[in-house]
Amino acid sequence: MTQPEPASSPARHPEFAPDTIVVETGRPQRVDGASVNPPIDLSSTFVSAGDISNSPYAYARFDTPAWTPFEVALGQLEHASLPGLVFGSGLAAISAVISLVPAGGTLIIPTHSYQGALASAEQIAGRQNFDLVTVDIADTEAVIAALDEAGQSTSGRVPAEGAAASAGAAEGRTASATAPGMLWIESPTNPMLEVADVPALTAAAKDRGFLVSVDNTFATPLLQTPLDLGADIVVHSVTKYLAGHSDVVLGAVVTSSTGLREELHTERSMRGGIAGPFEVWLALRGLRTLAVRLDRAQANAQAIAERLAAHPAVVETRYPGLPNDPGHARAAAQMNGFGAIISFTAESADKATAIAEAVRLWTPATSLGGVESLIERRRRHPSEPVTVPEGLIRLSVGIENLDDLWADLEAALA
Repeated sequence: MTQPEPASSPARHPEFAPDTIVVETGRPQRVDGASVNPPIDLSSTFVSAGDISNSPYAYARFDTPAWTPFEVALGQLEHASLPGLVFGSGLAAISAVISLVPAGGTLIIPTHSYQGALASAEQIAGRQNFDLVTVDIADTEAVIAALDEAGQSTSGRVPAEGAAASAGAAEGRTASATAPGMLWIESPTNPMLEVADVPALTAAAKDRGFLVSVDNTFATPLLQTPLDLGADIVVHSVTKYLAGHSDVVLGAVVTSSTGLREELHTERSMRGGIAGPFEVWLALRGLRTLAVRLDRAQANAQAIAERLAAHPAVVETRYPGLPNDPGHARAAAQMNGFGAIISFTAESADKATAIAEAVRLWTPATSLGGVESLIERRRRHPSEPVTVPEGLIRLSVGIENLDDLWADLEAALA
């Protein structure tokens, strides 16, 4: 099937800043009488009398114009040469990417990854017979050692090594089959907010022939563009910051490799992990305000993190924007901001639960990235890694008035 023509957009001009691109990208052609916004296309099937491979659209499980504007927009924001691929959920996108790890290969993934990613990786590894290795993603030497060990264990199976494998990965469909495995990066991690040295790790992984995938949900493409840092694939839970209003469940994958995109497109089509037209339209509408939402939420998060770090009831505060945070220097070097997620630790699980139950303005709920501020004790989830402290609370800081947010949280801490 031919690649659908993207919507016209002045955002392709390199002189535009990212906060302009989020507003302008993925819009219809500028002709008299045209809509300013793309319409919601609800058709499940399309006219295609000839060779179906030459039709941009034929059946909505494969592609639909309902997805194209959002996919074009995300591809542009992530500095990809191709449109993204929208999925029915973040976990569907994650699982599709993890499924690229070949049998006999190795997936190296952060110990403190999103719990859904860890659970999916374990299940897929069992089915596809590849090794699963967890690492402290902030320990660059430990990650490189894991890459070396994994590469040695698969060297007899993999015909291409080092730069040759990386070249093969860039060229086409056999990219995942010829790689010895995949390095999965979350940075900052969920919920510990560890920051990986993304350029160093991607370079080390590519030198050894590994594919590199980065979950960019926390940072968003406004704060970090992993493809520019050497990654092969970028993953998003669109549910979070991109859509931004806690009203859709979606995921997305972005790559500049035609071969990898084809593999991921096939995985989406054959497994049926597709998105509804209305949800994708809502996500594109939410994307328009990403820059202003993130600016406000980040400013709130910075101030709240500073106040938490000085509060006597808080054992530890993790936020890359704090100068004494272990990930501060790396985040400052490779990101355009520090995000709006804070983790802090209370003295016990009971104390953390009491704090989450005592708030009136903050909403005790899972998920993140919406306009409203959320609070959650993470170890209440049985699948959360045991290395996450029992008293750890994750905050998704929203766009409400800063003083109101702090007054509510301070009262709960007391």
